[in-house]
Amino acid sequence: MDLQALRDEINTIDDRLIDLYNERMRIVRKVGDLKNQTGAPIYRPEREQEILDRLKEHNRRSGGVLSDAAIEALFLELFAVARNFELPERIAFLGPEASFTHQAAESKFGALSHYTPIGTIKGVFREVDRGQAKFGVVPIENSFNGIVSDTISCLSDYDLKIIAEVMIDIHHVLATKAESTRQIKRIYSKDIAFGQCKNFLEDFGLDEVEQIPVESTAKAAQLAANDPEAAAICAEVASKMYHLPILHSNIEDKGDNRTRFFVVSDFENAPSGNDKTTILVRLPNRPGALVDFLTDFKEAGIDLTKIKSHIVEGVSIFFIEFDGHKDDAPIRGIFKKHKESIKFLGSYVKEAADV
Repeated sequence: MDLQALRDEINTIDDRLIDLYNERMRIVRKVGDLKNQTGAPIYRPEREQEILDRLKEHNRRSGGVLSDAAIEALFLELFAVARNFELPERIAFLGPEASFTHQAAESKFGALSHYTPIGTIKGVFREVDRGQAKFGVVPIENSFNGIVSDTISCLSDYDLKIIAEVMIDIHHVLATKAESTRQIKRIYSKDIAFGQCKNFLEDFGLDEVEQIPVESTAKAAQLAANDPEAAAICAEVASKMYHLPILHSNIEDKGDNRTRFFVVSDFENAPSGNDKTTILVRLPNRPGALVDFLTDFKEAGIDLTKIKSHIVEGVSIFFIEFDGHKDDAPIRGIFKKHKESIKFLGSYVKEAADV
């Protein structure tokens, strides 16, 4: 079989795919009509996870060549197209554009959704709380810098629910219109990024080049795109947005830098069978209160995955996470016993790995 014959075969398959996509979207439109009548949310993470799990299993049984990651990449984008087909909804995220938070938002909602960058975490919560955005995306913790205090405070202050989590590996690139590092006269980036790429800068003789801190790595890419003697240390998504060629990739000193993000909204998820629950806890001011509280989890066989103390308005609270959904019988018992101490923040599909 020659090349043209193979291309003709691909064209035939692509035509069939378009017909199938259109058939799927016609059904999606009917689903959207039903959801609009009942007020049900368009985005249901637990339903999407159910579909992905079923497709991966089907792929394995049928001897398919696609990896699990490839199936997720294909169908997550298809889900995003379908959601916008049902009802376009606005997503607020901690800006600016082309930031890692923007990247996290797109990984859940696809490239076609309507995104609005907001300057503060509180501003993101406010937009969702007022109904100006259906979803908000904010960072919650980084593997090196720890918990994001502003997010904890907003989770305490607002009556919104965590409906999904996203893990993003933090990689930096050196992007520039210069042909080589020797032509670079100045480097733009966020101040913390210079420190995160210290070894790379020294290895390539760029530690003596003028370093210009700016408010974000996205801004750095924008400035470098208009300066042929400049470079930016930024995220790959920022270099693409400003059409800035990448000279070196993965230039950070530590390759295990991850940030975890929460997606918040005004509804709760149904159980998926692979859930995590997050709560805030204010305990009585008495000796042994925390030990007694945690003992109940042990006796109920609930696997605690995280516990962090935090100060909100001068009061000590605990940020606690554990496996399971709030509607699971053992967890319902904990909630009933400690209803005065617990603020439920959300049960949502668990990502493969934490930060």
